Amino acid sequence: MNNRRMGLLLAAAIFAGAAVAHHSASMFDPDHKITLTGTVRVFQWTNPHAYIQLLVPDKKGNPEEWSLEMAAPLYLQQRGWRPSTLKPGDKLTVTVSPLRNMAVRKGGLVIAAMDANGKPVGKPLGKTP
Repeated sequence: MNNRRMGLLLAAAIFAGAAVAHHSASMFDPDHKITLTGTVRVFQWTNPHAYIQLLVPDKKGNPEEWSLEMAAPLYLQQRGWRPSTLKPGDKLTVTVSPLRNMAVRKGGLVIAAMDANGKPVGKPLGKTP
């Protein structure tokens, strides 16, 4: 192995811990779970986290956009998700741990998802209510 490649591997090993350490789920309330049903506006298969932008009807029936965070794509693939799993217009029901403060925007951490037919999408993150 040449010196340049060895140096790159060493740098990657050093910074890998820092990259993982900066992520936190403290903005989500793990003690509460809510269920949302809506229409997928966009499914973002991106690093470091995938996102679902879900249009959920409010009390008056007007669409309200929720930004739903998910795990990294590599982890999602291990749980049965693919970049093509969701498309704009798909109906989706999700269980999420909501943001602690939703005064600015609506959002949460996806725990489980079901398609319009009630079939699970991927494997759930953990226990659901």
